[in-house]
Amino acid sequence: MTLLIKHGTLITASDTFSADIRVEGEKIVEIGQDIAAPGADVVDATGMLVMPGGVDVHTHLELPMAGTVSSDDHYTGHKAAAFGGTTTVLDFISQDPGSLVDNIERWHLKAGHKAAVDYSFHMNITRFDETVAAEFPRLVESGITSIKVFTAYNGRLRLQDGEIFQVMRHAQANGILTMLHAENGDVIDLLVAEALAQGHLTPDWHARTRPAWGAVEAVLRGSALAAQANAPLYIVHMNTAGEVDQLDYARRHGLNVLGETCPQYLFFTQDDLARPDGSKFVCSPPLRTALDHQRLWSGLKEGTIQVVATDHCPFFYNGQEPIIYEGKPVMIPGKELGSQDFTRIPNGLPGLADRLPVLWTYGVRAGRLTPNQFVALNATNPARIFGLYPRKGALLPGSDADIAIWNPALELTYGIAYAHHRTDYNLYEGWKLTGYPVKVFLRGRMIVDGSNWLGKPGGGIFLHRKPFEASR
Repeated sequence: MTLLIKHGTLITASDTFSADIRVEGEKIVEIGQDIAAPGADVVDATGMLVMPGGVDVHTHLELPMAGTVSSDDHYTGHKAAAFGGTTTVLDFISQDPGSLVDNIERWHLKAGHKAAVDYSFHMNITRFDETVAAEFPRLVESGITSIKVFTAYNGRLRLQDGEIFQVMRHAQANGILTMLHAENGDVIDLLVAEALAQGHLTPDWHARTRPAWGAVEAVLRGSALAAQANAPLYIVHMNTAGEVDQLDYARRHGLNVLGETCPQYLFFTQDDLARPDGSKFVCSPPLRTALDHQRLWSGLKEGTIQVVATDHCPFFYNGQEPIIYEGKPVMIPGKELGSQDFTRIPNGLPGLADRLPVLWTYGVRAGRLTPNQFVALNATNPARIFGLYPRKGALLPGSDADIAIWNPALELTYGIAYAHHRTDYNLYEGWKLTGYPVKVFLRGRMIVDGSNWLGKPGGGIFLHRKPFEASR
């Protein structure tokens, strides 16, 4: 089958130009002017913007937490991603009992038959010994070339500094990128215990007990461990100005340390946690301040931060009331579990569908980012860093035909109806957007056509990723 996209304005990480795109089967085969392809299925993109499908490298789908499970699975989350212009999604495998390979197989069984866009996995390393280290080559053989460690969640997910150092060395030796959740678990535990003892139970205490300085020092500490291990490092969900400063310090000193932030840390603050519906905004690490927003935006614009992801981990606000999803009632316990105690609120926010549309209006149209930076941060950079480029994140001959066609003039009032998350609220409900994806293709097959969903469970494929290549 031949697909021909005519007369669009292509936006890549480096260039903006008018051209046609010819797709044969699943691949882009030609980009140029006035391409002719008799018998092709022609899409007229006059007046439209044509971009590579987004790549979201930080999601948590169907993740057990706090007595419930995140409400999007690998079908519903992928469907939401596609409506927002994202065609590749990376999820995290928990290190549950058994070998790393056992856990990978369990995640494949959970995800494969549901996946509606292309996907891959990272591996959490939350316990470490030589047996685990010996499995690192098997990760690469399985197509998984990134792992995540934590300096928080004592007694559950956290590794000690010496263990993180060893993980980094073994990862480096196998072409694996280490990702870091940077907070200070010891300080958090002390402050949480004090808050509970004093009867502070409301959602705003979630942020009060996770100070920004803990994240700042953890980024520096992680960077120092990476330097001593001679290993690359990727800081996830950066949320505070000091983290950007520490990342800039590490990079100016020649370290291969990379960073990501998320839309929630660009638009919302800890004041939102004090609202009557403040539990909607509980995530870890927590929301910060407007001053932090400014530094994060500058970090994106100047290139200190390389990626915008979502940390998509949605829960119902009121899991005692069902919603209708694809014609059926769905009810999953959610944020109400912590109505009397902030420590029991499931940590996480919806965001997979929101990232690209919100950042286009309030990033590009607001003058904070160029269109090319938008593509770099949301598609090309994550694809490069995580071993998917140029198959993903690019409009090039030979790349997968993952293509989002945007109507730059389309105005809408955003919210649940557009996002398609399987949950009962949206952080951006009522926000005015201008510019929105109207057609989305996955490997040459249209999966979104306006408001029509053409995708299906099992339509996505697992992506075996290349080993990490040193890059700054």
